[in-house]
Amino acid sequence: MKKPVIVIGLGEMGSVFARGFLKAGYSVIPVNRDTDVAQLALDSSEPELVLVAVAEKDLPATLENLPAIWNSKTILLQNELLPNDWLNKGLQNPTVISVWFEKKPGMDFKVLIPSPVCGRKAPVIQQALGTLNIPVEVISNETDMLFELVRKNLYILSTNICGLQTGGNVSQLWQENSILLNRVFDDLLLVQEYLTGKNFDRDHLLNAVLNAFDGDPAHQCMGRSAPARLQRTLEIAQKAGLETPALDNLAASID
Repeated sequence: MKKPVIVIGLGEMGSVFARGFLKAGYSVIPVNRDTDVAQLALDSSEPELVLVAVAEKDLPATLENLPAIWNSKTILLQNELLPNDWLNKGLQNPTVISVWFEKKPGMDFKVLIPSPVCGRKAPVIQQALGTLNIPVEVISNETDMLFELVRKNLYILSTNICGLQTGGNVSQLWQENSILLNRVFDDLLLVQEYLTGKNFDRDHLLNAVLNAFDGDPAHQCMGRSAPARLQRTLEIAQKAGLETPALDNLAASID
């Protein structure tokens, strides 16, 4: 009999994963805000995996309270996710997935491109999402997975932040506002390199982001969290002493 899967956060994204786990033959133990996590860890000390599917803003507190006995089985899927987010909380070598399907209330999921996943529990994730016909690419090393995380971050940040000025969808952004996109992209890449301590091939990353544009050309640029993403990015840049003229100009234009 398969070990159970624990899902922390059964929102739109967590519910898709839970459905996949159930179809793959796993029982699912949900964790919500009222769950006594410490007691659950005593009762379920050896789950197959623990999927942390909370929102980005709730991730730090969730990892602070994550029982250490689950550390080696933890899966992370948040947007704007980078290694320091889990290393600063003492979490070593989690399985990480860069999710490239979206799920909105009242609608089923929509796949843009295959979702890369890296870590010891990657095969389980691939199997579970495969039952839903969601394509997953298993990444074998941390360097390639870091590239994928930065790629997703640049996609989200560049489309959201440019969208504050341009509106429209990602196809229109590239076709009608490519100069703005390139300038914002360059500023954002500086911030990502600061946060990771790594240098990246700029053109390779941009082409990878544009490939994701092709996965859903009608994807709307500006989400509800766009203003907060811009503000957070500017605060990081200021703290790091980075010059981000495109971001500064865009922020000034929408004040």
